[in-house]
Amino acid sequence: MATVFTRRIIAYILDFFVVSAFMWIVSYLLFLVFGSNNVHDVYQYVPYAVPVLILVYFILSEKFAGASVGKALMYLKVKSKNGRDISWPQAIVRNLTKIYWVPIIFDWLIGKILKTDRLLNNITRTVVVDDGY
Repeated sequence: MATVFTRRIIAYILDFFVVSAFMWIVSYLLFLVFGSNNVHDVYQYVPYAVPVLILVYFILSEKFAGASVGKALMYLKVKSKNGRDISWPQAIVRNLTKIYWVPIIFDWLIGKILKTDRLLNNITRTVVVDDGY
């Protein structure tokens, strides 16, 4: 049986595929709406839209379901350290570093240096727990 940490990494990779599929669908719809002549005009805003959509995905899925698709597939769940479901501020703050790869690596590294979980999990008093096999 894999550790929670290993399953979290796999869950994050799975979530990358979910977000990528969602972005492909959005891109295709934009192409259909704006046509091939205006694609450049639309896609110049993608670097700004992608982080927002990633944040929305993680925040909404963890707030309402307690887990993103990847976490659910890996039988993981996000909870407050007091055992309750996470609040809106907790969902927002704990997912801020998931916008790009580099911030989440620093979040994890700083957490390891401080001998805790991810730094933002520590700040928001949240924990990723095993939801059972």
